Parts: sequence; structure tokens; C-alpha cells
Amino acid sequence: MSTLLEVSGVSVSLDGFKAINNLTFAIGEAEMRAVIGPNGAGKTTFMDIVTGKTKPDEGRVLWGEKSVSLLSMSESQIAQAGIGRKFQRPTVFEDQTVADNLMLALKKSRGPLSVLRFKPSAGDMERVTELAEEIGLLPGLDRKSGELSHGQKQWLEIGMLLAQDPRLLLVDEPAAGMTVAEREHTTDILVKAAETRAVVVVEHDMEFVRRLGCKVTVLHEGSVLAEGSIDHVTSDENVIEVYLGR
Repeated sequence: MSTLLEVSGVSVSLDGFKAINNLTFAIGEAEMRAVIGPNGAGKTTFMDIVTGKTKPDEGRVLWGEKSVSLLSMSESQIAQAGIGRKFQRPTVFEDQTVADNLMLALKKSRGPLSVLRFKPSAGDMERVTELAEEIGLLPGLDRKSGELSHGQKQWLEIGMLLAQDPRLLLVDEPAAGMTVAEREHTTDILVKAAETRAVVVVEHDMEFVRRLGCKVTVLHEGSVLAEGSIDHVTSDENVIEVYLGR
């Protein structure tokens, strides 16, 4: 499997504190990866670096077959290159329907005139229906997004990211605040998404991580403490000590 994203020797200090310390991380083209670790381990800063929100002090972040450096690109250029990020709190257009939210998110030319003249094609409508089915919101296409449950809003936001057809999806704590049934459905959505793209899930809920059934990277003090299957990392003495507790 060829590498899609490669982070090597990356360090960044924030307010004199080394948030990321010589971090090395790589993910393949259609791969699911969970990133776990205690608070302050550098999980959010890692995502900030990959999406261009934070520039590291040193190291390389390479992207795609041509190993393009992401460090010279702006946040919007990185998004256009195919990296999508979902934050912890869902941000959907609450007074628009589910269908409208998905339609607005479709990968389109975004110039001022093209937005004004935009008329959805049959293909656009079909794609919206496909996405709604993939995230489990097909029966609620005409519902206002503000009426959705917390979990459904999270699914809609994942659908809006998938509408942009990213090659890498970064998802921050998707299971937070969800019911058990919602968490299970979220797992299914992400596992399906990882069949055709890379998906990195930052999560605290170990049961949720176990259900993803993927390789796990444990961060501690800004670098990789352990990496491997969930059973491998949860039996690692260092991980038990700094993160899981005795």
C-alpha cells in the first residue's frame, strides 16, 4: 500500500511548551487509523499541522504520490488537495434541510458567479441521495438539520465532508455525546469511508476504537509512544502507565 501522508521529524512549540516532539507518522491510501493518548498528548496539534492551521518549527509533512510538502500550502489549498477535517462540535446549516446541506458541500467550482447560477444536475441529486444513504439519513432528506439529534448532526457533517471527496478524512472524537446505537452507526460510516480513502480518528472512547478494528497510534508528550493493534497497545506497559491507568 502506498503512503498517502507522511509526517517525519515534526516538532512544534506552543507558548514555550513542546506540543509536538519529533513526531513521525504515516498512513496509506485506503487505511483507517485511530489516534489515542492522554489530554495534552498532541492529538489536536497533530491535526492542526496536517491541515495547515499550525506550522511546525521543524520536520516534513509530505502528501500524495508526488510527495508534495503541505508546509508551503495554506489551509484552503490543503483542503482543496483532498484533506477534510471534522471537528468535535458539528457545524451544519441548521435552518437548511439535510439535502441542502449535502448539496452545498458537493465538490464544485466556488466562484461567486457559479454559486449564484448553481442549478443542481440530476447527477448532483443522485450523489446527495447516495451520501444520505451512506450516512443513514435518507429518510430525513427533507428535514431541517436543526431538528436532528446530536448523533445525526455528526453523521450529516461526515456526509458533508464526504461530499467533497477527500482522500484523507480527519475526525475528532466522533463518538462524544452519542448513544450506544449512534456510536455503532458512526463506526459503520467510518469503516465504509475507509474502504476508499484514508481515515484518521482521534478518540478517547476505547470501546469505540476497538470496534473500528484498525491500527492504533498512541501519542504521549507530542510523539508516538506505541503503535499496533488495539490489543498490542493496550497491553503495552508504557501505555498502561501514562494513559490507561493500572
